[in-house]
Amino acid sequence: MQENNFKIDRHSLKTAISRVETDKIVTRGYNQRDLIEKIRYSDMVFLLLKGRLPSIIEGKIFNHVLVSFCDHGVTPPSTQTARIVTSSGSPVNSAVAGALLSFGHKHAGAIEKTMDLYQSKINSLYLTDDAEIDNKQIAGLAIEIYQEYILKDKKVPGFGHRYHNIDPRADKLMEIVIKEGFIGPHIKLALALEDLIYQKKQIRLNVDGANAAILSDLGFTPDLGLGIFIIGRIPGIISHIHEEKMNEDEFRRFCDLDDVIYQQRGK
Repeated sequence: MQENNFKIDRHSLKTAISRVETDKIVTRGYNQRDLIEKIRYSDMVFLLLKGRLPSIIEGKIFNHVLVSFCDHGVTPPSTQTARIVTSSGSPVNSAVAGALLSFGHKHAGAIEKTMDLYQSKINSLYLTDDAEIDNKQIAGLAIEIYQEYILKDKKVPGFGHRYHNIDPRADKLMEIVIKEGFIGPHIKLALALEDLIYQKKQIRLNVDGANAAILSDLGFTPDLGLGIFIIGRIPGIISHIHEEKMNEDEFRRFCDLDDVIYQQRGK
């Protein structure tokens, strides 16, 4: 009989997030017993993602971001998918999975693109000048983006909404960061760009555009943008799943036969 030479490296799993011991859990260097008592859920999310606790102002702003993502009614494809999957009798985890699989280029995909746009522009200034970025430089970057997108009739990520002329979430978020004095270079860039685009197109920042700037000033990289959106949106999705299960008939019709137009091939 051939000897089995397959061996498992007992140290193959490495993590800096949490250490689990007998009767003890340490997350990012903090005892979870202390975290349970002393911090908010949004602070815990920040700690897990960033590896450190937020400052007081960072914690407040990050909490506002998560709240702004929580729900947008039954209009998003992810919410509708979650309700359809629930209607079929599937368990909550399947319905949530269906919702998450609905996120893509057209739905929830803008935040990472917008973060990448803002950060690449701001980083270009840091590469050429170690001094603090001034408002003139921010205005120059806004004009660059305007020329690259608006003058070429391309959609700027993070702007415009199919239901809102003024996205109430974005509007409130910008109001809060201004009031709190939390205005870094990415937020300045978003606001300067909004001024230019509104003059030409009457289009304002949407929630993705506002949060892309805020998360960038909080130090998050674009690859975490969608993940943070998901963390914020999951409570809304689960509430829709629960409502569908409690209030609607199973396997309910989302359209009638009369709503379907049948077409012959080639016509």
